[in-house]
Amino acid sequence: MLPLGDYWDKYAQEYKTHYNEELAKFMRDLAVSLRVQSVLEVGCSAGNDLRLFPDHMTVSGIDTSKNAVSKAQETLPQFRFEAGSAVSIPHKDSSFDFVFTRNVLNYVNDSDVRDATGEMFRVSRKYILNIEMFAEDDGQLEGHIPTTGRNMRKHWSDFAVKIISNVDMHEEIDPKRSRFTLIRKI
Repeated sequence: MLPLGDYWDKYAQEYKTHYNEELAKFMRDLAVSLRVQSVLEVGCSAGNDLRLFPDHMTVSGIDTSKNAVSKAQETLPQFRFEAGSAVSIPHKDSSFDFVFTRNVLNYVNDSDVRDATGEMFRVSRKYILNIEMFAEDDGQLEGHIPTTGRNMRKHWSDFAVKIISNVDMHEEIDPKRSRFTLIRKI
């Protein structure tokens, strides 16, 4: 088994094979319907989920893999990418209308999930979305790398937020059948 950092570097190098056009369309359409002007993807890898976002939006992404950030900047030069961690997001408070993760918190250590949600809350102005593989009590999931299912509704319960949606993603959009948790800061 590859060390986790090497795994994510390889994942970024193979970004074309991981592209899910239906999910990219879904993310773009959601951002447009929410009428947001600025977006941050936490754990953006090579930027696949941001590919279809319109140029009139301010679009940014962070990832712990410098190789992923480099690949994202190369393929999507109209957007801003930088190295960063979910537990220490390198942006000011309330910097983005919409902050999201997709299957990122599944790989964050249990002890860091609270810090990661706190950071997303801090940099968001309006909306936060988590699309994470689900487990009611944050249990281990089967996989080729250590993966923890997340119950994001539970993780957001201590924050000043309104749960807008907390449903399973349709398998045609996300074959992993992740849970879609959209919240609004209040």
